[in-house]
Order: sequence, then C-alpha cells, then structure tokens
Amino acid sequence: MPVGYAMNLSIIPPMVGIALHPGRHTTDIIRKTNEFAINIPTRELLHHVQYLGTLSGADFDKLELTDLPTFRARRVGTVLLEGCVGWIECALEDMIEMGDHFLAVGRVVAVSADDEAFDDHWLLKDQDLKPLHYLGGNNYALLDYVMEARIPQSAEEYGKRLDEAVAEQLELTRDAEEQRSEEDYERDEFRRREGFEL
Repeated sequence: MPVGYAMNLSIIPPMVGIALHPGRHTTDIIRKTNEFAINIPTRELLHHVQYLGTLSGADFDKLELTDLPTFRARRVGTVLLEGCVGWIECALEDMIEMGDHFLAVGRVVAVSADDEAFDDHWLLKDQDLKPLHYLGGNNYALLDYVMEARIPQSAEEYGKRLDEAVAEQLELTRDAEEQRSEEDYERDEFRRREGFEL
C-alpha cells in the first residue's frame, strides 16, 4: 500500500513511522506480522503508486495484478519492489492511535539504497533516480537539488552580538528616560511660569 505519511522517528535506535488508516488491509497485515517494509519509489513508478493506493489488498493481490518485479527482503518476510531507490525493512515496535490514523512505529532492521541515488544523502543528479514524494490527491513531486547549509558563526560571536544589542537597547532606554525626565521638567517649569497649579 502506498503511504502518504512516513517519517524518521529516532536515530539511536533507528526507527521510522508510517501513518495508517485503521480500515486499511495493510494495517491488519502489519498487526498480524509485526513487520513492514518501506519502498522508496521513483517517477518510473508514479502511476503504479497512485493505482495501488486506490485498491485494497483484501480484494486483490496487488503485486500479481500489476506484475511489478520484486525481490526478497533481507530481514523481514516480505518482498520489495524493484525500480525503487531505497528500501527500509522494519520490525513493528508499536502501533499508536493518532486521531483518525495509527502511527506504526518500526525499528529499522535493514536498509539499502541505490548507490547512484544515495550516498550519505539523496544525490538528486539523475531525474530517474529522485525519490517520489506524495503531495496529496493525485499530486506528486520530485526533489530538485541539494542545498548545503552554512555552519552558523560560533556561539561566542552570537554572544558578542547579543551583548551589543542588549547594551544598545539599554542605552536607548536610558536616553528615552532622560528625554522624558527633561520633558517632564520643562512641562513643570512652563506650568509654574504660567501660574498653573502643580
């Protein structure tokens, strides 16, 4: 079953989560087997992903129906789809009710990825090797390019800039207080000269 919501949950131990509707056949299968696998498809599988998301595995053998090539998973008792750029095999740790869905928490027991698509991150060099992302409805997207964030300036530099900003604010506050005091003095003097009661 295509999953619209998948996320990393922990690095140590490695854990991922997928959101499942309680009425889906996949939810029942995961509960019975206590395991699941995540296939990370490419645009080559776009139409298959959408089509498979509209069928229930309770009514059809989806893999037989689509005739997609598969291979045996290394650590869980299922098959994985060829034509993907990544595969994550999981043992079910927990199934948590979250509103109208369940969060299936999986402890990662095996991971593999296409070397041309993934090194220590998605490479995104080849359009055919970019992971497919579900946007909702019939809409999907591919990541476009990798951006590397700059390492922030040292904490000392931030601390110095914060100290300067605080000092500047204090100076402005002192200036404002002095000006208010001068204005109060001038107003009082004006009232005395003009004979107003203070």
